[in-house]
Amino acid sequence: MRSACAVAVLFASILGTGFAARGEASAKGPINVGLLVPETGPLAANGKDMINAMKLFLEQRQNKLGGRPVTLVIEDDAGVPATGLTKARSLIDGNRIHVLVGPLSAAVGYAIAPYVTEKKFPTLFPIVSSEDLTQRKRSEYIIRTGWTSAQPSHPFGKYAYDTLHYKKIAMIGYDFSFGWEVAAGFQRTFEDAGGQIVQKLWSPLGTADYGPYLAQLKRDVDAVYAIFSGADALRFAKQYADAGLKGKLPLIGGGTFTDEHVLRTMGDESVGIVTALHYSAVVDTPANKKFAEAYQAKYSQVPSYYSEGTYVSCLALEKALESVGGDVDDREKLVAALRKVDLGSAPRGPIKIDSYGNPVENVYVRKVEKVNGKLQNTVVHTFPSVSQFWTYKPEEFLKNPVYSRDFPPCTHCQK
Repeated sequence: MRSACAVAVLFASILGTGFAARGEASAKGPINVGLLVPETGPLAANGKDMINAMKLFLEQRQNKLGGRPVTLVIEDDAGVPATGLTKARSLIDGNRIHVLVGPLSAAVGYAIAPYVTEKKFPTLFPIVSSEDLTQRKRSEYIIRTGWTSAQPSHPFGKYAYDTLHYKKIAMIGYDFSFGWEVAAGFQRTFEDAGGQIVQKLWSPLGTADYGPYLAQLKRDVDAVYAIFSGADALRFAKQYADAGLKGKLPLIGGGTFTDEHVLRTMGDESVGIVTALHYSAVVDTPANKKFAEAYQAKYSQVPSYYSEGTYVSCLALEKALESVGGDVDDREKLVAALRKVDLGSAPRGPIKIDSYGNPVENVYVRKVEKVNGKLQNTVVHTFPSVSQFWTYKPEEFLKNPVYSRDFPPCTHCQK
């Protein structure tokens, strides 16, 4: 496994840059960017997508931002909170980076948030979606360029009732905060619209056999809502189809269920699944066509939301650095610039950062289709400028507890 030092040496030898001590940094010195990602463990493949996007962006910019060369330092957090905190400390205190990008894991995000806040360190969260990081536990020094777990779920819940005309839905998903939050946002707006969630089943990460859960799923519902990712999404979709349920109960879900990171290896069992997310590799914007084509040309695969999310964090950093003339030593000024970033032409569409440090952005309802022999998330509806609070007033929204296994309560579930 590469160490931070090895990565730095590699970039220095190729790009002719090196580390500059904090006191020596100048308008012509390097900007040191730390990337905290899982390079090992169950999230490694998604971490690779993040690294790929960062390298593509820097290559496109001739390894310069704000008129200064960039030194990239990558640390492996393995998706483990304690490891992530240790590596974040190493990046900030040991390598004297100027900006931190990452991590991927929500648990790691929560682990490092108090530390970067204590250090008053400019930090971009491109992927971590845990609700409270830009809500009740928000930090002035963390700017999220990705999403909150429930952000796509809110409009999708209403869409499922109003447009898909589903009245009763059974849910199954991950039995930890990400699964709970994604499902809860959908439940809230689906039931606000008049629908009923009549069942919630929770399974652990890495479940090999979904047979017992499939046997429990209610059959007298209009659809099943699933929230999985990676290998779990592959297994669930395949076993759902093998159980003969695909043609009987429509399958919908959270955006990671069919995100490109998993759709790349799915089969026809995924065709027809409807999900919602802030990105699809086939979003019809000029910026996305350019990004997706460049990413596929370099890595021989379509970009996932992990790829695009990291690329967008680089766009935000670039714009902020331009506004401060490349000055990374004044942390407060850089953080203020990051919080004011307005990206009118990001691959996913226009993005603005709200006063809580979270993006306001489009949410896309996508349907898996096979086009020219390849699976894709075809956009069937766009909700423009979606806030993390949806149509709720922030002050009222924040009076409630964070979305969880038990909130909102499943009042229509039979015990």
